[in-house]
Amino acid sequence: MSIARTEPATGTLSGADTKGRKPTFRPEVQGLRALAVLMVVAYHVWLGRVSGGVDIFLLISAFLLTLSFVRKAETGRPFGLLAHWLHLFKRLLPAAVVVILGVLAGTRLILPQSRWPEVLDQAWASLLYSQNWLLAETAVDYYAQDHAGASPLQHFWSLSIQGQVFILWPVIFAGSAALLALLRRVPALSRVNYRGVLALVFGAVFAFSLAYSVEQTATNQAYAYFDTRARLWEFALGSLLALALPYLKPARVLRVVLGWTGLVAMVSCGLLLTVDRSFPGYVALWPTLAAAAIIVGGQTGSRCGVDRFLSSKPLVALGDNSYALYLWHWPVLVLALAATGVEAPNLSQGLGIVGAAVVLAVLTTRFVEKPLRDWHWPKRRAWRTAVVIVACGTVLAGPVAVWQTTLTAEESATAAQPRELTPGAAALTPKNAPVPVPEAKIIPGPAALDHDWAGIHAPCTGANATSNPILEGCRQAVPEGETTKRIVVLGDSHSQQYLGALAPIAAARGWELVTLLMPACRFGAESAERSAECNAYNQASAAYVLEHQPDAVFTVASLTHEEAPFETEVPGYLEGVRSFADAGIEIIGIRDNPRFTFNMPECIQRNGPDAPECSVSLEKSLASPSPLESYAGQVQGLHLMDMSDFICARGVCPGVVGNVYVYKDDNHLTRTYVESMVPMFEQRLLAATGWS
Repeated sequence: MSIARTEPATGTLSGADTKGRKPTFRPEVQGLRALAVLMVVAYHVWLGRVSGGVDIFLLISAFLLTLSFVRKAETGRPFGLLAHWLHLFKRLLPAAVVVILGVLAGTRLILPQSRWPEVLDQAWASLLYSQNWLLAETAVDYYAQDHAGASPLQHFWSLSIQGQVFILWPVIFAGSAALLALLRRVPALSRVNYRGVLALVFGAVFAFSLAYSVEQTATNQAYAYFDTRARLWEFALGSLLALALPYLKPARVLRVVLGWTGLVAMVSCGLLLTVDRSFPGYVALWPTLAAAAIIVGGQTGSRCGVDRFLSSKPLVALGDNSYALYLWHWPVLVLALAATGVEAPNLSQGLGIVGAAVVLAVLTTRFVEKPLRDWHWPKRRAWRTAVVIVACGTVLAGPVAVWQTTLTAEESATAAQPRELTPGAAALTPKNAPVPVPEAKIIPGPAALDHDWAGIHAPCTGANATSNPILEGCRQAVPEGETTKRIVVLGDSHSQQYLGALAPIAAARGWELVTLLMPACRFGAESAERSAECNAYNQASAAYVLEHQPDAVFTVASLTHEEAPFETEVPGYLEGVRSFADAGIEIIGIRDNPRFTFNMPECIQRNGPDAPECSVSLEKSLASPSPLESYAGQVQGLHLMDMSDFICARGVCPGVVGNVYVYKDDNHLTRTYVESMVPMFEQRLLAATGWS
């Protein structure tokens, strides 16, 4: 959600002064802004859901911006695009920079080191108004219930979209004015006016963007949510509303009905709709049209009108602080939950979080926004305004750059340690096990931990290529010399993580690897326990294997869970691999690793590698006996592997073994640790298959 500030009802950027309003001030719009931010805050803090408030703010921002530029055009005033942009970002940046600096301080004090690089990257993205694209590329789940594990800067995605549109829209206004001048040279079009040209332009933007949004939301919703192109229609709708408003003059009774209908629809949107999985497609018309109805209702002059409520002094005052409140509420929530270990706040805890955010918002507005807004020196020259913007950016960029440089140096020092200090899984070998040095730094370093994924990256080509679009993620690793064996890796990220051992072994032995992997989709026959997408992917990957006839497939043959039962058979596993066996293809089924209810490396960074709360008992991690025992002898050519004794030992499943992080999160093994298992993995693989 975003609340980049616009002057209440005027469309120009301004601070929160409640006195000396312009004649064009619309208090009900300011109250609407306040109510929307209250919805967003309440939904985030207590309901863990998306309210639709972001869409209302996108519409309002474009509505006010359009009013401002149309007023300029119709009164003959120059647009002054450069001055407008400088003025706008001088008002937006100071409060944002203060909040980001506050988040960095909170990150240093509260969050574990493994999360620092992500926050620093997002600090740059927030400053440069590109946060939405960063989150889109990393496929962030904006609706995850675990807010304590979210980035405290994640909410800047909507401010980034707004910033991008605040640059684009004035260009459209100026371009439309130039187009109008050209059209009027044609006699038949001499009566075309500016509003008409804008209506055509924004109508086209609305239609194309909404169609794109619907299509992308249906096929790639996690990306579409942050995609500026999928949001442009909401801005266009606000602009079309501003253009049409002078011609919309419903009777008072209808305005009263519109206002209350819009308010009820606006407040109920997040409760009645599953907005978290359907936005920003056509479902986003619900909150945006609700807000449009309230704006069309306008000032009714009726004691029963919703504008009487929205124009009340408390709501208008809150609207004046809405930008700062939006900026503060999310990081206060995330950092408070991370500090206390609470997953979701109760009523009193939530009220404390909201109260703290309100206080910080008022202080930020009073001591940051207002003084800079009233400062006359930058207003006299454009270059002075630019100096203020650059200074704000520098105040943030300096600490971020220094911190990142320090982390990089620490990471280099950690990575440069002698390998004998970080033996990893070799520390669990029964004979001649190296003794880890307690003073050694645990690897991979926190800055590298998030990216410590195993994998192969070359797309499938030649004989390994597939025309099936569902398998477009097919990847291959082809040996330089003669290929002695061809292996296809099937399943999900738990199959992928074992590439840390399988890939170097394959490279050394001349084996060709092909991976067909889908997140959270364990390989097996069709099952009601899997999603339709996963079943379709497994069917397609099985067909690929039967078509390409590799020597073997590699799979994960059990399925671990956070709670009891802690490990089970994979649904439809034997049925899924039986067709391979019938075709003479060997199957390697490896036992799954444990998964936990908490982030293992973060637990270690908070409490230390030997903390009991970070070492889960074996009986609460894996089943006894192993589910793989039930597979024995069921399918000819099925070879079973169990590496769990190099993951769990002496009755516990620790987070650190041999000065190496075993896990990168709550369930995935680090590439570094799997690589430390290569000798043992190779021995077990050859013993299970009988290969030489």
